[in-house]
Amino acid sequence: MLSADKNSVDAKRMDWERLICNKRLGMEHYRGHTAQTRSDFQRDFDRLVFSSPFRRLQNKTQVFPLPGSIFVHNRLTHSLEVSSVGKSLANEVCVKLMPRYEGTPVADKLNHIVEIVGAACLAHDLGNPPFGHSGERTIATYFSEGRGLAVKSMLSEEEWSDLVNFDGNANSFRLLAHQFRGRRDGGFAMTYSSLAAVVKYPYSSFDSPIKGKFGFFCSEKGCFRKVANELGIIEKTRGVYARHPLVYLMEAADDICYQVMDLEDAHKLKILSCREVLHLMLNFFAEERKERMRSVIAMIDDNNEKVSYMRSCVIGELVGECAKVFVDNEDAILGGDFDGCLIDHISALPHYAYSQCSDTAWNKIYASGDVVDIELAGNRIITFLLERLLDAVLHPEKNYSRLLLSRVPNQYDTAAPTVYGKIQAVLDHISGMTDVYALDLFRKLNGLSLPAI
Repeated sequence: MLSADKNSVDAKRMDWERLICNKRLGMEHYRGHTAQTRSDFQRDFDRLVFSSPFRRLQNKTQVFPLPGSIFVHNRLTHSLEVSSVGKSLANEVCVKLMPRYEGTPVADKLNHIVEIVGAACLAHDLGNPPFGHSGERTIATYFSEGRGLAVKSMLSEEEWSDLVNFDGNANSFRLLAHQFRGRRDGGFAMTYSSLAAVVKYPYSSFDSPIKGKFGFFCSEKGCFRKVANELGIIEKTRGVYARHPLVYLMEAADDICYQVMDLEDAHKLKILSCREVLHLMLNFFAEERKERMRSVIAMIDDNNEKVSYMRSCVIGELVGECAKVFVDNEDAILGGDFDGCLIDHISALPHYAYSQCSDTAWNKIYASGDVVDIELAGNRIITFLLERLLDAVLHPEKNYSRLLLSRVPNQYDTAAPTVYGKIQAVLDHISGMTDVYALDLFRKLNGLSLPAI
């Protein structure tokens, strides 16, 4: 009787031995025996670094317009920093968890979580369209408020939900898992664990309990289900899964980086003064430690270096706090019962300081003229490209359509058998564009830029 009760409890708890799995999407039946000095998860990381979608992130806006004389973060530098912080966070978690699993098969597998989290962090923004988060909103509102409303009757409820809630998170999973035309099955052929660790919202837009947040399009629902079932991820209600535990580490690394690095960029662009940024960052620490930090700051003349020093201190503090939250709540996380993100549960002092940084970012950074200008320009450019390309795929018999579609890369199936498939091909193309490419195409299609004669 006791044994049956134990099995019942275990069935509701995810298991690290299954969660850390090197099976590859699209290569499930292939098992090579060639000598490898790299683990399968390290190969995931390397595969992402050398991929074209990852390289294109260097010309995609993070928050501020792409730099001129002053360097600010783009999607590429942000992703690299998130990966660095994610690996530090995963390593600290690994060290803390090891004593619990010493002498078990899980102990060897836990060593891989640093590589898995590092790869997931690299991939987390791959699906974001140009011009920052405003690009996602522009695509979604084009269908919910704009001319895209015309295609609603041609789609199922699930397909329409994907479009009016378009999200870069779901697009990242599609980019990693979808077999684009001419490419191999399984997309990037990532390990199941690395794929699952990218999905912050493990449900489709139609099943989502949180309005506007979801982790995969209905076209990839079957793919995610296969990965989740293999890893033993809990299905909490129909179509709504618990997160893979390592998602929490990827998310925390992202939360830490964007909040802290946005302050540093705002200082470089003179949106925030050095005094303001140092005040916000010192608030993460108790008075005794503040005094030691002030003495170090006093020895530095360069304001950028002062901010850089404090940035490293804050990141270190938040990494330690988030690692502690994860380890202290391992049972709830493995049981699919942990609420919110790791940052929500850190100690009171750094939590309050983090909320102050967030408030400052919303009130002074994201509302600044430079940020709003890039959103306005991006909105116009993406809306124009959507109109032209959607008209072309829906009416390919037109002469203009044939000309325009001939310029779309062959990997995007603009002649897909369904309307949803055609629209996805357009969104795949646009979301893969860099800011510079989208602007250049916009100019050419408007006759504002012509090839040299």
